[in-house]
Amino acid sequence: MIRLHHCHETRSMRTLWMLNELGLEYELKTYPFDRTLRAPQYLSLNPSGRVPTLEINGEVIWESGAITEFLAENHSPDRLWRRPDDPDRADWLTWLHFAETISQHTAALTQQHVVLYEDWMRSPTIMKIEARRLEKCFDAIEGRLSTPVENRDYLLTSGFSAADISVGQAVYMGRHFARIEPYPELCKWYERITDRPSFQASLPPDDARLYEQEFYEPWPENRPDDAESAGAATGRAG
Repeated sequence: MIRLHHCHETRSMRTLWMLNELGLEYELKTYPFDRTLRAPQYLSLNPSGRVPTLEINGEVIWESGAITEFLAENHSPDRLWRRPDDPDRADWLTWLHFAETISQHTAALTQQHVVLYEDWMRSPTIMKIEARRLEKCFDAIEGRLSTPVENRDYLLTSGFSAADISVGQAVYMGRHFARIEPYPELCKWYERITDRPSFQASLPPDDARLYEQEFYEPWPENRPDDAESAGAATGRAG
């Protein structure tokens, strides 16, 4: 039995894509993006109160990178995994976990643009800094894909792997806050991997998206209503 605990357009989408790519049968338990994950019943599975959580054959795994490694090693050792003696092993591990570097900047931007419910809580400075950090991540991917290697269609010389899934999902989220159009090789790679049926099957319904906008521009410093917002904030603080 495989059960994935999932919120749309979060890191658990990475696991959902993996399951679809592997063609495994699974049960999907979907949660709203709110405090539901803090319920005692869920915390008994995942003490961090986050997604993904994967129940698989009596085991519970609740860290997305660990889940990806587990699924690749146990269910796709010759395609999505790279064995310890494989020449691409070190690169596989590097890119697999680089997805989390991308995701941490996206998480900060998601908090600023989506989660915080009052304008006075948001910081234009954080928005601009984190968006720039995302661009630096895109620089790294563009550099990798621009390396003059024959048949450089994917992050690894040996072809498509779980690393493409992990980084691809992170870029899917990050592109809401930093544009990928200035990166031609990244764009071609992203189009290639997101054209896969396994990715398409992992997308949320239109009425269940976390990101209501296709792109969120950083706010300018010293917005016209900043003084009013600051006054409101002061009033709330008492």
